[in-house]
Amino acid sequence: MNRHNEMETVFLSVPENESFARVVIAAFAVQMSPTVSEIADIKTAVSEAVTNAIVHGYEGTRGMVTLRAVIDGTVLSVEVTDQGRGISNVAQAMEPFYTTHPEQERSGMGFAVMQTFMDEVNVTSTPGSGTTVRMCKRIAPEARH
Repeated sequence: MNRHNEMETVFLSVPENESFARVVIAAFAVQMSPTVSEIADIKTAVSEAVTNAIVHGYEGTRGMVTLRAVIDGTVLSVEVTDQGRGISNVAQAMEPFYTTHPEQERSGMGFAVMQTFMDEVNVTSTPGSGTTVRMCKRIAPEARH
């Protein structure tokens, strides 16, 4: 079956909306018949991306976070976008244990977690204009017995 569906939601960059994003992506992805483990992986990756947008993108200020998802056949693509401060060095930010806020006891593992749970993770960012995290996960229920 070659299925296609899309959704987008926009929400305020407050910590309470991280759990909202997890529920929304799980509800959208369920139509692909993922395993419980795959749903958990997707929710965790989205949680990390949304948390990064809230904590690092807006850094104590408020703005909007956009969560987009597309189902194209067996691939779920997810984008989390903010219009916050941006990342000056994406490669450095994606290094495990790198954090701009060590005083907040942040582990610097957000991007590593996303990469562990998703098949692809790409980050584009412009300082002063925001960041987009794009992630893909292949869900192939017809291959299961």
